[in-house]
Amino acid sequence: MRVLIAFDKFKDALGALPACAVAAEALRAHHPDAQLDLCPLADGGEGFAEILTRRAGGELREASVTGPRGATITARFGLVPLSKLPARAGALLGLAGAGEGKVAVIEMAAASGLALLSAEQRDPWHTTSRGTGELIRAAAAEGVAAIILGVGGSATHDVGLGALTVLGLDCFSAAGAVIESPVPTTWAAVAKMGGKIQPGLPPILIACDVTNPLMGTFGAASVFAAQKGLKAEDFTRLEYMTGRMAALLCAQAGNPSTLWEAKGAGAAGGLAFGLMCATRAKLVPGFELVAAWLELDRRIAETDYVLTGEGSFDASSLSGKGPAGVAQRALTAGKKVHVFAGAASAQLVGAGVHVINPAGETLPMALANTAANLRAAVGTVFPRA
Repeated sequence: MRVLIAFDKFKDALGALPACAVAAEALRAHHPDAQLDLCPLADGGEGFAEILTRRAGGELREASVTGPRGATITARFGLVPLSKLPARAGALLGLAGAGEGKVAVIEMAAASGLALLSAEQRDPWHTTSRGTGELIRAAAAEGVAAIILGVGGSATHDVGLGALTVLGLDCFSAAGAVIESPVPTTWAAVAKMGGKIQPGLPPILIACDVTNPLMGTFGAASVFAAQKGLKAEDFTRLEYMTGRMAALLCAQAGNPSTLWEAKGAGAAGGLAFGLMCATRAKLVPGFELVAAWLELDRRIAETDYVLTGEGSFDASSLSGKGPAGVAQRALTAGKKVHVFAGAASAQLVGAGVHVINPAGETLPMALANTAANLRAAVGTVFPRA
């Protein structure tokens, strides 16, 4: 029996790597002769840098950066030789045949992520993407050919201004004073922008499946800000201020203000917009990149069963990325598929969808017991022969 184990994270409970390890442990206990291929997934958020870097035989570096609420934290980024990129991944990134050198792999969640904050600390008026800019600067100092940036799991809604100030942008008050931390709570004081993005910055490629524009009904504040701590009564003010900052940044960078309407501009609280505007960063399809980097199609073709899953398997999961994307590819290839989730409100025709949490278990208990619950569920689906 050959099994591909490809889990994403169980949010606030279990990372993708340990989730794969738990499922493998459960399978080995019942089927010691099974051939297991562990393939942890990342959607651009937590685990993105480590998973892609380790898969390509790169190295992880550490840097001291500014966390989302200003504290100094340690974050990691990856350095991967261009020669080790799978051909399809290199083509998606526009790096095929780029020769020698390295690319950097960064995840915003490591420096500016929501998971770094307690529930009481989550507030998009005060959170900054500065640490992400510091990771970009550290990677650029390594002389890399390009920077691949995953933007899932952000705690911010600062239109990327925190990151951009690290890279050379300045925000000024009407009196000409520099505003050191341009988070939304200070935006009213920003009258103009200046400075210049550091020369020689390598191309930034943003791995992103989000298609939301910066503003509007489907914009960053409308869709994502509440989970970052925004109160409903503050939405209109934040939306207005977002538009004002976007207009100032576009004027400084020489871009049309309509750039905020671009698909994906609203990713990571507008970090994607800010980087596209000021650094000419480009978006690349996140899951397609991950699938190519991890050589998912080949690994699916070589297996009999595919096990995947995440914390919540719902309607939003069925957009073709993450576990649902893996499951759909496997089903198309005629493989047997099982999806495991803490909660499941969606079904996938042809796949087994299994809720791992026992009935009646409270959310705090379920989060604490995720590893044990996953182990038990896999054991139930694959009992001893």
